Amino acid sequence: MTARLPGIRAWVFDAYGTVFDFRSAVARCGAALGDRAGALTMLWREKQLQYSWLRSLQGRHADFWKVTGDALDYALEALAIDQPDLRDTLMELYKTLDVFPEVPSVLEQLKSRGFKTAILSNGTSIMLSAAIDHAGIGPFLDCALSIEEVGIYKPAPQVYQLAVDRLGVTPEEISFQSSNAWDVYAASAFGMRTVWCNRNRQNHERLPGRPDREVSDLGGLLELV
Repeated sequence: MTARLPGIRAWVFDAYGTVFDFRSAVARCGAALGDRAGALTMLWREKQLQYSWLRSLQGRHADFWKVTGDALDYALEALAIDQPDLRDTLMELYKTLDVFPEVPSVLEQLKSRGFKTAILSNGTSIMLSAAIDHAGIGPFLDCALSIEEVGIYKPAPQVYQLAVDRLGVTPEEISFQSSNAWDVYAASAFGMRTVWCNRNRQNHERLPGRPDREVSDLGGLLELV
């Protein structure tokens, strides 16, 4: 059994890849894309993250909807995918990504035990609201925090401070969960307790910080309470 995390008052979750499956937008267009679906999924995600980091470094912020669209345009062109209306379809589908199957139950159980729960994401408030409403998990969340409130993307420390300020707890009283290793390491270096949801069995990063715990999906969090 995984050792518990003592002293936690709030459980904060990354959104994309952790709560919501970013692969599901392309998956719903699988028939139209055929064997290029996997490549499009990965390149779209790769450029989405790259553009968020590069814009932060340049001090040229654009919101995540714009970044997501730019990344998709790059990926479609790079893979020579020229299908009328596909771009608009994929962007609309990104608003209603599938939730990972264990998420609703985990959030409900954490709330029922008296913990604060939140999402902390690069996504805009509109994007997050649409995804949360589609998944039906709003009743199990105290808030959904967008980096737009601080105008810079993860892994900037200002983003993690946003959760501290909004939830009224210390960093050490937050357990932050993400499937993105770089996100977990950055939150750990900031001072939060962290759980890496290592869905794809990736190797550990060589970055400041360190996950306190590692689970294969978010269902493992209930062993830490």
